[in-house]
Amino acid sequence: MNRRTLMKLGLAAGAAAGLSPRGLAEDDPASLRPRPGDWLVRAGDSGATPLEARDIPPAAAPILAWAMDPAARIVRSGSRLNRLLLQRFDPDLLSGETRDRAADGVVAYTAICTHTGCDTTDWLADEQLLSCPCHFSKYDPKASAMVVDGPAPRPLPALPLKIAEGRLAVAAPFTARVGFEQA
Repeated sequence: MNRRTLMKLGLAAGAAAGLSPRGLAEDDPASLRPRPGDWLVRAGDSGATPLEARDIPPAAAPILAWAMDPAARIVRSGSRLNRLLLQRFDPDLLSGETRDRAADGVVAYTAICTHTGCDTTDWLADEQLLSCPCHFSKYDPKASAMVVDGPAPRPLPALPLKIAEGRLAVAAPFTARVGFEQA
C-alpha cells in the first residue's frame, strides 16, 4: 500500500470517528500553537517555571522552550511544531523587524527547519548563526532568521514576544506557517 492510499484511509477513519482532518491536535490544549499571552518555559523544566529575559544568556546558543497557558499551566509540548528557540542579543544588533518582535532583546523562532523539518538546534558561535544539522541550512537570528546558506526555501517563522508581569510572553502568533516544504 502506498503512502497516498494510507493517508486517505487514515482520513476516512478519522472522519468516521468524528475527527477533523487535523486529528486530535485541535482538541488537545497541549498541541495548540502558542497563543498571545502564553508564557515561555524551558524545555525539560518539570516545574514549568516561566522564563524572564535575564534567564536567556546574551549571544549564546539557543535555549529550547515551549509556550505555556498561564491560567491552566498547560505546556504546549504536544506537538514538535511548537518547540521554540530562544536567544538574546543586544537590541541594537537586531534588524528593525526583528527588534519589533523581540522582548528585551530576546527573539523566538520555531525549531523546525523550513527545508525538510529537521530540528534546527546547532549554534555556530563564530558566525552567530543557527544551523540545521541535516542539510546545513544557516539562519541569521538577528535578521528575522533569514536563510544565509543552504537549501532552506524561507526563513524560520518567528514568534513575536513581549514582557508580561516580568515574564517572557507570546505577543502574537507565528509570523508564518511552521513546517517545511514538501516535495
